[in-house]
Parts: sequence; structure tokens; C-alpha cells
Amino acid sequence: MDKTLVILAAGMGSRFGGLKQIEPVGPSGEVIADYSVYDALVTGFTKVVFVIKKENLAYFQEHITKKYESKIKVEFAFQSLDEYQDFIPEGRIKMLGTAHALYCAKDKVNEPFVMINADDFYGRDAYFKASEFLENSTDAYEYLSVNFPYINSTSKNGKVNRGVVKVQNDEIIDIEECSIEEVNKEILATSKKTGEVMKIAPTAPVSMNFLVFKPTIFSLLEKDLTKFIQNDINETNELILTDVIKHCLKNNQIKFKATLTSGKWLGMTYRDDLIDIKKTLQELIEAGIYPVRLWEE
Repeated sequence: MDKTLVILAAGMGSRFGGLKQIEPVGPSGEVIADYSVYDALVTGFTKVVFVIKKENLAYFQEHITKKYESKIKVEFAFQSLDEYQDFIPEGRIKMLGTAHALYCAKDKVNEPFVMINADDFYGRDAYFKASEFLENSTDAYEYLSVNFPYINSTSKNGKVNRGVVKVQNDEIIDIEECSIEEVNKEILATSKKTGEVMKIAPTAPVSMNFLVFKPTIFSLLEKDLTKFIQNDINETNELILTDVIKHCLKNNQIKFKATLTSGKWLGMTYRDDLIDIKKTLQELIEAGIYPVRLWEE
């Protein structure tokens, strides 16, 4: 079956201090998204769609996607505020959030797909689990979150934002976007919406935005996005994907299956994370998981 990888790559990394999506991490100058596309190809994906800012198109085409455009279909979708100028406050430049970023890909995706962040490395096991789910799931409104044990998704350089999920019978019944930090050997997750603090176990499942969808998600996104833009928008707030998922779960509009990957997440929340990313990728190369040069001519 046709399967697409949608990569959200329009955001700037404020804590990282630059455009994380184009930071070289591999021995031959690869960026994290190069490894994501490689893993998708190995596991049977046929197309990749990058959601970017239009002003970055030329750079992505020349320095990133050119390497593999002969091996997998590559398309671009653009995240912009242009069509919402009649609704957003004057002077707002901040994008509308991850729900809007994914919605921007609606005209490029007509098949089941995986959505990921451009600056997160998830490991090949996540793609195998996504492929297996898509090959067997027949419900158009049944999706999947490939989660990580918290301990496999941390940064030693500071707090991290994670979706803390509650799972029952292999289905997500709730998800809460949290800021997580370790204090006095306890792992504390603080809800970004309510401020409630909860203790979680090292093995607690967290969402890292490795989400498996069917095209039905776009109509659900459109409803919540329209409401957000017309009623709730101010100078800085966002509609994040977690908000839409929580709303859909509450209203029994979707089923959201959950599974855990055995892989280790790698990401660039902070610039010092680069050291660990490069070290781990080198270990994977030495183990034969990836070639030294991903995209040979």
C-alpha cells in the first residue's frame, strides 16, 4: 500500500538557537530528517511531504531533498498565516501550532501516513510498527501513536516537553502536553494547560509526535482549527495537535491505538544535545544499521 511520511519542518528552535531542521548530525553532513526518510524507505513508504515555510523552499530542495528525490517522491506544503489575516491580531508572526502545520499538508496527502517532527530521530522500529499497523487497520478513524518510555526520550541538558499518555487496553484514553523535569530523583510532569504537577515513572509512555493517521484526520483538524481562529486566537497562542486529539477522544470521534517502540529517541531541544546525537548515530553506523553516507549518488 502507498504510505506517506509527513515531516513538520516549519518551526524555529528557540531553546536550540537556530533552525534545528538543517543542523548537520551525520558524518557526511546528514540532517536528522535524512535518517527519517531513510528509515521510511526501508520500511516501505513511497512519498515524503515536508511542511515548511515557503521562504525555505530553495534551501530544502538544494541541500536536503535533492539527495533522495530519485528514490522517493518528494513534495512540499507551506505553513503560512496569509489566509488568516482577517482573523489574526495585527502584527502576529507566530505560526498557529502543530495542528495547523499538519493541516497545511491536506492537499498533498490522500493516503495513510506517519507524521513526525523534523528535528526528532525515532529509530527504525517505530517505522516498522507504523507499517504493520497500517497494513492491518481497516477503520478510517483508527490511528496510532508510537510512544517511548520516558527514560528513552530525555535530554540531560534541561526540561523537555512531552505528551504524557494514559493507555487502557492498548488505546489512548487521554493525553496531556507536559513540561517534564527530574527533581530530587523524581520525574515531575507539569501540565502546560492546567499547571497540575504529577509524578511519572521512568517507564511511563510519552508521545514524541510519531503519529500514524488516515486522511480522515484533516476534516477533524479543519473543524477545530476554524473554531480556534474565529474564537480563541490572540497574539501568541497555538492550537497544538494534542488539543485536537483530546477533543476527538472526548467526543468518541476516533480510536487512538498505542504501542511502545524499543528504540531510543534523539532530538535537539538544546544545542548541547548535538554531542549525544552524533555519538549515538556513529554507534548505529558502526553496528551496520546505517551506511556512513546515507545517499550515495
